[in-house]
Amino acid sequence: MIAAQQVECFDTPVVPFLDLKAQYVSIEKDIMDAVHTVCDSQQFILGRYVADLEKCIAEYSHCRFGIGVSSGTDALLAALMALDIGPGDEVITSPYTFFATAGAIARVGARPLFCDIDSQTYNIAPSKVEELLREVAKWDNGRLINRRTRGVIKAMIPVHLFGQMADMKPLMEIAKIYRLAVIEDAAQAIGAEYIGGKRAGEMGSIGCFSFFPSKNLGGFGDGGMCTTNDPQLADRLRILRAHGAKPKYHHAMIGGNFRLDELQAAVVLTKFKHLDGWTEQRQTNAHFYDEAFARAGLGANLSTPKLMPGHRHVYNQYVIRVQRRDELKQYLSSVQISTEIYYPVPLHNQQCFSYLGYQPSDCAKSTQAAHQTLALPIYPELTDVQKHQVVKAIIDFYRSSTAKG
Repeated sequence: MIAAQQVECFDTPVVPFLDLKAQYVSIEKDIMDAVHTVCDSQQFILGRYVADLEKCIAEYSHCRFGIGVSSGTDALLAALMALDIGPGDEVITSPYTFFATAGAIARVGARPLFCDIDSQTYNIAPSKVEELLREVAKWDNGRLINRRTRGVIKAMIPVHLFGQMADMKPLMEIAKIYRLAVIEDAAQAIGAEYIGGKRAGEMGSIGCFSFFPSKNLGGFGDGGMCTTNDPQLADRLRILRAHGAKPKYHHAMIGGNFRLDELQAAVVLTKFKHLDGWTEQRQTNAHFYDEAFARAGLGANLSTPKLMPGHRHVYNQYVIRVQRRDELKQYLSSVQISTEIYYPVPLHNQQCFSYLGYQPSDCAKSTQAAHQTLALPIYPELTDVQKHQVVKAIIDFYRSSTAKG
């Protein structure tokens, strides 16, 4: 039941969760000029736009190499393949993330090892990773073996969730001690920074980015990028994205069709010059929400995202933790405000991973977050009127609930 009084909303602005049309209108000519250039060239696979975008994203991410791929998911898949991770291997990651993170691990035949999150940032907790390794790992002839499964623990995939980097310093220290490769899932975090200005995709063995349309830097379909500072890994990734061929029609390894389309690269490269401006506007919108909710004094009913000291948060999402989340979402929908739940079922509770034997309590903080978090509209084109409407509706919901109680 909706707790707050449902109001007439004929004069209420519709607040979509994301408004890609508003972004497109402002850059339409530049986008279409780039598309026409590709069409005139008739070079649709691995042309100059792909090469230019690879250079730009690598430099932006403080990396030597960028390798354009067909999606963020395929970036993860190619990264795992480049590191020779497959059947019998295990990869540590977070259960509180989009499916692709663990799905890619399973697709190469490896086993996901889930570690719970930090309740403030929603990123994987280094203490939980350390606790897991102390509990299950042992060295056997130079290999790190899981005592329970006999699998070889080879890598870790920290996810920079919602636009803020995971706590990478202790994670990298753990990886060094246990000789783990680190793949950064930076699909939601292009331009995010860690303490000292380290950027997403810079600190691990390979960084994986997504250009899905809803991302801060999105294309007109699927697209992705791998970044690395290792020339050998860069070469392997380039070979793997083209069916494992080098030279053409000669296959020393089995790869896939992971190439980034030239048209998508043209669109993303055109948008790239606007990225920092869009990020600043997202940060401005987040600051507005932070201050408005602090003034509202909603107490335990609502907590805003935690910005870690020294970090640059790029706010791919603005996620609040709330009481009576589903009722609030329903109420906001009734007054024409769209929201989203990231993520309603953590991966360790997903049916497809039931063979791993996890219980909801095994990653209790992830399970709790799945029941309490709600993402609000945060896109750069959000107007002041729309932001005020979002805040007012949430305040109305909780104050009405308190009055009725």
